[in-house]
Amino acid sequence: MNLFNDIRVLVLDCLQAMVAQGALPEGLDLSPVTVEPPRDAAHGDMATNAAMVLAKPAALKPREIAEALAEHLRADPRILSAEVAGPGFLNLRLAAGVWHSVVGAALRSGRDFGRATLGGGRKVNVEFVSANPTGPMHVGHARGAVFGDALAELLDFAGWQVTREYYINDGGAQVDVLARSAYERYREAHGLSPEIAEGLYPGDYLIEVGEALKAEYGDRFLNQPEGEWLEIFRDFATGRMMAMIREDLAALGVEMDVYASEKALYGTGRIEAALEALRAQGLIYEGVLEPPKGKTPEDWEPREQTLFRSTAHGDDVDRPVKKSDGAWTYFAPDIAYHYDKIERGFDALIDIFGADHGGYVKRMKAAVSALSGGRVPLDIKLVQLVKLYKNGEPFKMSKRAGTFVTLRDVVDMVGADVTRFVMLTRKNDAPLDFDFDKVLEQSRDNPVWYVQYAHARIASVLRKATEAGVDISDAALAGLTLDGLDHPAELALIRKLADWPRQVEIAARANEPHRIAGFLSELAGDLHTHWNRGNEEPALRFIQDDKATMTSKIALARAVGVVISAGLGILGVTPVEEMR
Repeated sequence: MNLFNDIRVLVLDCLQAMVAQGALPEGLDLSPVTVEPPRDAAHGDMATNAAMVLAKPAALKPREIAEALAEHLRADPRILSAEVAGPGFLNLRLAAGVWHSVVGAALRSGRDFGRATLGGGRKVNVEFVSANPTGPMHVGHARGAVFGDALAELLDFAGWQVTREYYINDGGAQVDVLARSAYERYREAHGLSPEIAEGLYPGDYLIEVGEALKAEYGDRFLNQPEGEWLEIFRDFATGRMMAMIREDLAALGVEMDVYASEKALYGTGRIEAALEALRAQGLIYEGVLEPPKGKTPEDWEPREQTLFRSTAHGDDVDRPVKKSDGAWTYFAPDIAYHYDKIERGFDALIDIFGADHGGYVKRMKAAVSALSGGRVPLDIKLVQLVKLYKNGEPFKMSKRAGTFVTLRDVVDMVGADVTRFVMLTRKNDAPLDFDFDKVLEQSRDNPVWYVQYAHARIASVLRKATEAGVDISDAALAGLTLDGLDHPAELALIRKLADWPRQVEIAARANEPHRIAGFLSELAGDLHTHWNRGNEEPALRFIQDDKATMTSKIALARAVGVVISAGLGILGVTPVEEMR
C-alpha cells in the first residue's frame, strides 16, 4: 500500500473527468502532477501541485483549475476536505479511516510493507568494493561495501532484480608487487631477513602468506630468479588475499553474487571484441592527444595512440585505450568488463568508486553509452573518505595493515550493525566522521542507538501486552477496528508510517540508501516523542487498563515496529528486542 500513490491516482482520475467535461483541454501531460506532504503540516495531510503545473499548458488560471479539481476530490469518501490556498495550491485532509487502513496494511504485509514495483523486475548490476587484492580492506572500503550492499537491498525492495558484483583488479602491476612482497615473507619463513624495499607491501598480513608458500613449495624458489616464481606467487597470494577479503566482507554482513576477474579479460579476445564494437561505430581511431592540463608542449612528448572517441558520448576529451608501445591502458579492460555486463543483459549498471576515481566517471559513462547504444544507463556513485576518531582524537593506524585502519578493525571494535548504520547516516559523496566512542554511547545524539531504542521500546510494549492477555499476532491486530486511534498525536504517527512507501521510492530513484537511515531516525524520534507525551497524557500510553482500548494502541506500536524493522533490513542492520 502506497497511500500517496493512491491519492495521486485519484487526482489523475479527477483531472481526466475534468477533461471529459471540457473543463480541461485534451492531450495534457499529467506526469508532472505530484501528491506529497505539505511543507507545513498545519496546511493538511497531503498537497497536490496539479493546478500549478497544468495552468500554462491548459491556458487557464491555476486557481480556476484548483477549485474545479477540489470539487471533484470532495466527492471521494477518503477526502475529508480539499482547500485551495494562494494562487492555486490544493491541500487535502483525509478521513481518519484512511489512516487506520495504513496500520492494517503494515500489519498484514509485515516487513514487506512499503515494497515497491518501481524496478518492474528489470535487471541491475551493482558493482562495489572491488578493492585491489593486495591486502586487508581499509575503512574506506568498509563504507563502500556498506553503501553498495544497502543500495542493492534498497533496489531489490523497490522491485529490481539485483546482482551484487565485485571486480577483482588482478590484472595490473599491483599484483606483481604483491607477489614480490610475498616472496620476501617466503624468505622470512625460511629464517632469512625480508627485504621490504620501498614500493612493496609492508603489512604483517603477508607473514601468513609466506608461511603458506613455504608449506606448499618448501625451499624450491629460494635464490631463484623472479621469472621462476613471479606468476606462481602472484596467483597464490591473490587467492589468499581474496579469501581474506571475502571473510572481511562476511564480517560486515556483505555477500557478493559474482566475483569477476580483470585477469580473465586478457588474452581471451574480450578486450579486442569490445573495442571492435566501438570501432564499428567509428569511435576508435589512431591519434595524438593534446598535452594534459598543466603540461606544456615543451615537457610533453606527443605520441600516436589508439583512442576512443569518448567526446561523442559526453566526455571532455578522447581517451587512450592502447599505448604507443602496443600495451593496453587501464581503461581498455574496464571497457571490456562493462561490455560484458551489457552482454549479460543488465538493464542498468551502477558502479561505486572511491572518491579518487572522479576522473573516471565521464569516460566510463561514455563507454557504456556507446556500447549499449544509449540503452543501458550507468550511474557512478563516489564514496567519500571516512575520518576515524576516538574520544575526539584521530585514531591510530593498524599495525597489521601497516599503513591504515582495516575494515576488520572497525567491525571488531563496534560491531557490524553499528558500523553499517553509522556509515549510512550521510550521503555517499559527503565526508564522514566516525568516532568510536560516539557511535557506542547511549544518547539521542547516536542515531543507531536512537533507532534501536525505539524498536526495543516497542518490543517491551508487546511483551507487556502479552502478559496482559492481548493477542499481539499481526493477523489479530490487522483485523481490528481502529476507531479509537483518533488523537491528533496518534494520527500524526500513522501519517509518518504512511510516508514510508513514498520514501522507499524516492531513495530508490536517487540510489540513495542514506535516505532510509534518515527516515528511520525521524520515525524513531516521533515514537519517542509520542512515548514521552504519554507520561503527561495517560490516554496516549500504549499500555492501558482497558483491554479493548489497549489493543488498538498495541496495533499502532506494532506497525511502527514493522516499519523500523523493514528499514533496518534494507540497511542490513538487525533490530534489537531489548537494550542492554
